[in-house]
Amino acid sequence: MVIGMFQRTCAVLALIACLLVIQPASSANAATLVAKVDLARQKMEVFVEGKLLHSWTVSTGRKGWETKPGTYYPFALTRHYYSSKWKMNLPFLVSIAQDGTAIHGTELSSKLGRPASHGCIRLSMTNAARFYSLIQQHGMYSTQVVVTSRARSSRRGARHASN
Repeated sequence: MVIGMFQRTCAVLALIACLLVIQPASSANAATLVAKVDLARQKMEVFVEGKLLHSWTVSTGRKGWETKPGTYYPFALTRHYYSSKWKMNLPFLVSIAQDGTAIHGTELSSKLGRPASHGCIRLSMTNAARFYSLIQQHGMYSTQVVVTSRARSSRRGARHASN
């Protein structure tokens, strides 16, 4: 009798453990903060729980230093960073790739809106501070950065096709 009860208890515990392991990605692991970077438009849209919160002009990698499309997850935040390699301040640095790709503020706001960086995603100082603060609020593990390279011509063609 005791052995049968023990076996049933073990089976129930095993079932509970399996359910916890196979939980859908849309539950606790889903990103609540999503930044979508459109390389063709040089724009970054920031969504919180699926709602558009900000749309900012960015500067991404120039020719020979293109920002790579993909899905990234921040792994380090550095409020004040000086790059000895590039000999410049990279404030509000959000590291997103092991190759050094990051999102950060720039004092070169005149270059926003066109590719100008060495692969990083540059924001104005104000917007970089806002994004940095949002990551601190939501957590790095709840943040996702999606970089896409939609072609301008395909977007134009889609618009004309609907006329």
